[in-house]
Amino acid sequence: MRAAIVGGAGFIGSHLLDAIVLGGGSATVVDDLSVGKREFIAGHLKKKVARLEELEVTEDSACVEKLATLFAGHDVVFHLAANPEARWGLEDTCLDLRENTLTTWAVLEAMRLAGVKHFVLASSGTVYGDVAEPVGEEHGPLFPISLYGASKLACEALVSAFAHCFAMKGWIFRFGNVVGPRGTHGAALDFIGKLERDPTRLEVLGNGEQRKPYLSVSDCVQGMLFGYAHATGGLNCFNLAPPDTASVREIAEAVVEEMGLKDKARIEYSGGARGWPGDVPTSRLKPDKLEALGFKVGQTSAAAVREAVRALVRERKGAA
Repeated sequence: MRAAIVGGAGFIGSHLLDAIVLGGGSATVVDDLSVGKREFIAGHLKKKVARLEELEVTEDSACVEKLATLFAGHDVVFHLAANPEARWGLEDTCLDLRENTLTTWAVLEAMRLAGVKHFVLASSGTVYGDVAEPVGEEHGPLFPISLYGASKLACEALVSAFAHCFAMKGWIFRFGNVVGPRGTHGAALDFIGKLERDPTRLEVLGNGEQRKPYLSVSDCVQGMLFGYAHATGGLNCFNLAPPDTASVREIAEAVVEEMGLKDKARIEYSGGARGWPGDVPTSRLKPDKLEALGFKVGQTSAAAVREAVRALVRERKGAA
């Protein structure tokens, strides 16, 4: 496989690169390094199984032409670049439009110009909105409640349109909350940072009972590659998440314990069912469609959270 990975120096992207190289493939990584890190992929760059193009992806015509040149000759483009933190859209309401929707258009347009036909999108379970019951891919209509979710739904619509208009094939993966080593954002990392600043107190937004499916980054990458290899339709859409959930309270308690602060730090909850406006208090995704194809997520949400917290604490201590 010769892949292009937009956002390939980031959290999920660097793990995807690991898996592609392990499978004998090579990749061109496109990343502006605003969130991603060169050190995440440095070993592959040194071995020349990957090359890095440091580029901010925008809808500007010069950028699209540059991308088309980079994509030429590749088998598939994996698009993982996006705004990494959904609540940032509350401060800049155009952020998700720019960094999610318009960058997706730019990547698809560059592929059209370069003649690359296979596109894989990292989407999100936030497209389903605030739905109480577990949801499968057939659920609809979709009404996201965050600007992030709305932008991801728009990205999916663009994939569908380009696939139908220009004889492309699209694979859409709606992730749960992805966690693991090299994490660059998310609740666990936020909690670690707070406790580094004040090891006696951890403030948690909401009541701690918000529950989401947490997906280990290794399961995420393997699920994407499996779905890409085994689903052959013109447009393929999958939930990629464990069927269970973990709570914010469980994450907070795991962070406190792994940092050795169990009897020293007090956890304080701000109250309310949502951590922030646009937050879905309970999200449950049904992974039945991908399981029917032959792939099953290996780790539960609780196991993924615990492993991720342990790895992130270890990484922070190493960096310190």
